[in-house]
Amino acid sequence: MELLDKLNWRYAAKAMNGEKVPQEKVDAIIEAISLAPTSSGLQPFEVLVITNQELKEKIRPVSWNQSVVTDCSHLFVFAAWDTYTADRINKMFDLTNTVRGFKNEGWENYRQVLLDSYPQRSAEENFNHAAKQAYIAFSQAIAAAAFEGVDCTPLEGFDPTAVDKILGLEEKGLKSCVMLPIGYRDIENDWLVNLPKVRKPKEDLITVLA
Repeated sequence: MELLDKLNWRYAAKAMNGEKVPQEKVDAIIEAISLAPTSSGLQPFEVLVITNQELKEKIRPVSWNQSVVTDCSHLFVFAAWDTYTADRINKMFDLTNTVRGFKNEGWENYRQVLLDSYPQRSAEENFNHAAKQAYIAFSQAIAAAAFEGVDCTPLEGFDPTAVDKILGLEEKGLKSCVMLPIGYRDIENDWLVNLPKVRKPKEDLITVLA
């Protein structure tokens, strides 16, 4: 029940107090991101962890001027691959072979299936697929932050093109898709802090097909 207790505790903080999150907690969140499942194990995204205050100040105006962008301890920017390429696919399959210490015929056949399909799709379709994988890791980061007693604020309210330019993501073949400021809630200035969590009834959310 500890995880559920933590998830009940968490909410999307609307104001943060600027207190720094201990590095060991940041590392635990990063490890959770790394361990997140992704389609074919490709991990088609990167995460920028920003502590530089000047950078955060540049990002805030293109993020609906949300104070958590500058008042957070660390700003996580999830940036998905702009497309799938043969090099990117091969790099992850080669890494798997290196870590496991052998080549598997079925795995190599699957590599070829991806090489014959993913790079031939449009960049838009590939980015949308990669972004969905980033969101899996993003969700896992939220849960990990809660487990560590760290507040966070899921953010889609920003101009991705502007953020990409500020961070030089286009040159890296990346496009920002979602951000996660982490830190600690500003109890005196957060209007949401004491309001009850609202979720629709389970019968409106879950359908069991037995």
